[in-house]
Amino acid sequence: MNTKKQLHKNHKKQLIINADDFGISEDVNNAIVDGYKNGVLTSTTIMANAPAFEHSVLLLPELQGISLGVHLNIIEFSTLKTTLKNNSLLYDKDGIYNNGYNQLILKSFNKDFLNEVEEDFRLQIETVLSKTSVDHIDSHVHVHAIPNIFKIVCKLAKEYGIKHIRTQFEYPYFVPDIKKYLTTKYPVNWLKLILLNTFTTINKEYLKKFEELKTNKNFVGVNYTGYMDKNTLLCALPFVSEKTEAVLHPSINPAQPFHYNEYQTLIEREVIEKIQKSEIDLINFSGKTKF
Repeated sequence: MNTKKQLHKNHKKQLIINADDFGISEDVNNAIVDGYKNGVLTSTTIMANAPAFEHSVLLLPELQGISLGVHLNIIEFSTLKTTLKNNSLLYDKDGIYNNGYNQLILKSFNKDFLNEVEEDFRLQIETVLSKTSVDHIDSHVHVHAIPNIFKIVCKLAKEYGIKHIRTQFEYPYFVPDIKKYLTTKYPVNWLKLILLNTFTTINKEYLKKFEELKTNKNFVGVNYTGYMDKNTLLCALPFVSEKTEAVLHPSINPAQPFHYNEYQTLIEREVIEKIQKSEIDLINFSGKTKF
């Protein structure tokens, strides 16, 4: 066997399954606890300015051994600042974030805006660290993938000793379910995939400046945002490499069908058994195996 093939064979396939949005609602918080205790979830990220943040903190004792991270957010809800800035580029007069993703990209070339982002991110990180320790960092709606914002997150991760930062390179793959492709969501997801893969190429090059910071090799969760059901996750398993992060957004509330399906996926017996029988190590960000 040649050296290249031997190296490939020796690489362990490692999968981290993360639930974003811990703190966004009690239904989501409870789904994350159950997904960890009774399913394949190994990691979650907490949103400090979300409505059910305090509820999520109360649940932390039930999540011993899970990877905890900070889920930075400047696209929904309100700033944590108690004194609002006049004429903010980040939020409105009531402190509510008021930029869409395209606006964030355009504003990311403005130094005053970036200073505001850093202040808000710093406050969110410190709020989470006042309640628990963390080992990774990502963001709501992938706002930190925007290259100039990514630079801020690298700086803060180094400062606060957070070792892992999410990047979003995802291999396109096919799920044999035609319904997933006959909606307006799929072409939007496809455009997001192209954009985030491009940003990741830029961001991984920048990340080389930080020896202490690590990232995932590849990602699962953009191409089928809103459709991360059992089949979608199982079809992604062949693309798992040395360290792949898959992201779901679970909820125990059946009135939120997409999120409820993702919750069901986490505790689905077939998913658990197929991962257990595979050559994939299900791990958290510290490298601890689930099974």
